[in-house]
Amino acid sequence: MLGKRIGLIILQSQKAAPILASQQRWQTNVATAEIREDPEWLQAKPFEQIPRANLLSLFPKIALPGGKYRKMEVMQMFEAMREDYGDVFYIPGLLGSPAFVMTHNPKDFEVVFRNEGVWPYRPGSDILRYHRTVYRKDFFEGVQGIIPSQGKSWADFRSIVNPVLMQPKNVRLYFKKMSQVNQEFVQRIKDIRDPTTQEVPENFLESINRWTLESVSVVALDKQLGLLKDSGKNSEATKLFQYLDDFFLLSADLEMKPSIWRFIQTPQLKKALKTMDGLQDITSIYVDEAIQRLEQEAKDGVVRPENEQSVLEKLLKVDKKVATVMAMDMLMAGVDTTSSTFAGLLLCLAKNPEKQLKLREEVMKVLPNKDSEFTEASMKNVPYLRACIKESQRIYPLTVGNARGLTRDAVISGYRVPAGTFVSMIPIGALNSEEYFPKPTEFLPERWLRNTNDSTGKCPANDLKTKNPFVFLPFGFGARMCVGKRIVEMELELGIARLLRNFNVEFNYSTKNAFRSALINLPNIPLKFKFTDLPN
Repeated sequence: MLGKRIGLIILQSQKAAPILASQQRWQTNVATAEIREDPEWLQAKPFEQIPRANLLSLFPKIALPGGKYRKMEVMQMFEAMREDYGDVFYIPGLLGSPAFVMTHNPKDFEVVFRNEGVWPYRPGSDILRYHRTVYRKDFFEGVQGIIPSQGKSWADFRSIVNPVLMQPKNVRLYFKKMSQVNQEFVQRIKDIRDPTTQEVPENFLESINRWTLESVSVVALDKQLGLLKDSGKNSEATKLFQYLDDFFLLSADLEMKPSIWRFIQTPQLKKALKTMDGLQDITSIYVDEAIQRLEQEAKDGVVRPENEQSVLEKLLKVDKKVATVMAMDMLMAGVDTTSSTFAGLLLCLAKNPEKQLKLREEVMKVLPNKDSEFTEASMKNVPYLRACIKESQRIYPLTVGNARGLTRDAVISGYRVPAGTFVSMIPIGALNSEEYFPKPTEFLPERWLRNTNDSTGKCPANDLKTKNPFVFLPFGFGARMCVGKRIVEMELELGIARLLRNFNVEFNYSTKNAFRSALINLPNIPLKFKFTDLPN
């Protein structure tokens, strides 16, 4: 009886749900691309020989009570599947979700990225896409935003926002405003820490979230929200943080595990839609206030030079809906992601005091006094700071992996994989492998530094650095690289530099299971850092 039910569910899952129509159109279009007949392709093993999970055996493991993968977090589930099926395997579509070739082999990553095409198709974000194109289409009016859009609509959106967000000169305009936020973050730490132990409360993540949202706001909206100064509760911000947590957890379950939400509205889908409505409402409040302020200033004849204009103000000149959705996306996508990365960086530095000391020596040259200001010139010469950030992202990666749709036939781990196939790239094992990173369990920022010339005038190779650049791509690769990369890097650099100039940072607790995996990895332990004041 159970077998018949599973068979019926699997059969139904082969029927395309309406919301998957664009995905299927894309696969159909690229599947008619040129046919390869080169030696590499002809000598590769057929696609059908890729090790694969059987639908009838996979469904109970994921979906039924007692199933092996059912209660696993995303990262645990992917690692368990790797143990069961190998480094490369095929996982069929289930309940309307797309089929994937999963690869843990970094050599495949370059192949996939080199075959992603001009308009890279990134599978996933189905929940967000459904919310913006079906459930709340009247609000978004066809403008999906940077994350869920595909094809030409994605390319059109990026062509508008890239010049504003990706150019280094535009990001550097916010040094002074970001510095003010960081000064307030330092003061908040002093206010909330225990006067005896110098430890911050176990809910310190909320303060990190406040710092992140405040930092994003000065860039996106040219406005501080007062989240760090206000000792009381900011109800909108508190709701936003909770909605973001719920969004990442619900999206992971609905998109990465079997669910019939693509066919009927399940209770979990309804909760996810309510969560996204909440995110839309709160971010809309912030964006609408900024737009009204800008419109009033225009009426009053206030004209700011371009180097003082916010991202929102610059984009409003091009397209109001794009400006609105991009500002919303920055507030929505720029909090938990940056907070998790920052928390991982702090943990690494707190647990490696000798590295923290070395970094502080570099920071002292940039900030000779606690209240010194950052300058464009000084921030060009902080290689160890950037190396620490990179190494912390290797130790505590933000995401489980990345995915692309192949626009051309490709050979993946010796198998022929046709155009139109979705490939999921999982670097977690490689990031912790001696094969790719010597001494992988150690926090060694030095692996990211360029070695200085030796006495012969030659630059020796850095033996700690990976020989495969596609293993470590924290911001993605190519045209779909994270549009907020430069802003996030600035936040992290200025934020950690200011903290280390003011405090010695310790963490006197275990870091076991420090993060839990959802759509992104989120802090999972109380972040009771000890911040001890340093002399000026």
